[in-house]
Amino acid sequence: MEFSAEQIAEILKGKIIGEPTITVNGLAKIEEGRTGTLSFLSNPKYENYIYTTASSICIVNDSFIPSKPLPKTLTLIKVEDAYACFAKLLEVYSNLSKKQAVIEQPTFVDESAKVGTGVYLGAFTYVGKNVEIGENCSIYPNTYLGDNVKIGRQTTLYSGVSIYDACTIGENCILHAGVVVGSDGFGFAPDEHGVYQKIPQIGNVIIEDNVEIGANSTIDRATMGSTIIRKGVKIDNLCQVAHNVEIGENTAMAAQVGIAGSAKIGKRVMIGGQAGISGHLEIADETKIVAQSGVPSSVKKAITLMGSPSFPIDDFKRSFIGFRKLPQLMNRISELEAKLEALTSKNK
Repeated sequence: MEFSAEQIAEILKGKIIGEPTITVNGLAKIEEGRTGTLSFLSNPKYENYIYTTASSICIVNDSFIPSKPLPKTLTLIKVEDAYACFAKLLEVYSNLSKKQAVIEQPTFVDESAKVGTGVYLGAFTYVGKNVEIGENCSIYPNTYLGDNVKIGRQTTLYSGVSIYDACTIGENCILHAGVVVGSDGFGFAPDEHGVYQKIPQIGNVIIEDNVEIGANSTIDRATMGSTIIRKGVKIDNLCQVAHNVEIGENTAMAAQVGIAGSAKIGKRVMIGGQAGISGHLEIADETKIVAQSGVPSSVKKAITLMGSPSFPIDDFKRSFIGFRKLPQLMNRISELEAKLEALTSKNK
């Protein structure tokens, strides 16, 4: 797939500095650019690469002024925000490379299911009773859609995704390979003999529009009611969201985050990798949780938390300075104890 600088500038509403007819057929990081590729520069620390890159076209900010001669083979496209514009191009490229509408065989689609127009169903996909799939969805091979599942329009489910019965996925969502939505919540109660008895999980999962969930993440169904992922949420790979959790709009969490049952996460919360959040608590809107933090109690107002158990990041940093000095302090205490003992013995 080939694009000229003119076509790219038209898409991005940018200004061309160089050869408007030059073409590219691939994308590359600016430090790895080669002839025929498109790169971008937004972070000043990578500026040196623009003077040596072999890329044919580079997207830069309007404010960029070269401090050295640029390669003669390089054409610039100046835009207001180079990073955002490059992301837009990636989206265009992704849409152009989407699977064509077809139902591959072998595939099982129950006769009661409703499949919209323009849908791609990969081979070995299972579509259960009363399933509804919106138009222009892409559902890759080996995907399982249980009975009464609803999938909104223009949603993509990659290979090996499993959506259990009665769960709902919104529009423009992306679920990467191995995602499981609607598996049973971790509900068990010990009987009089201490043997765990399973508590039936009869709720579902509701995922709203524009949500992306990374590979091998799991979203458990509610015991009763719904586990809810609000619109715009972004979940990285290998995350666990337990039963009856609610995650607010435009919240983002990095890999290996675990959220225990019935926790309520606010809007625009940012959660670093490997953080853990206890159950039955509430996290205020716009809270930030640093990687590997453990949150044992509710957060009433927006703050940045760090540590396990977590507490405000500035307090954590001060505490950490003290913690690092503990070996020295212990040595000084030992020395003082020895001197005190010597003085005591001398006085006796």
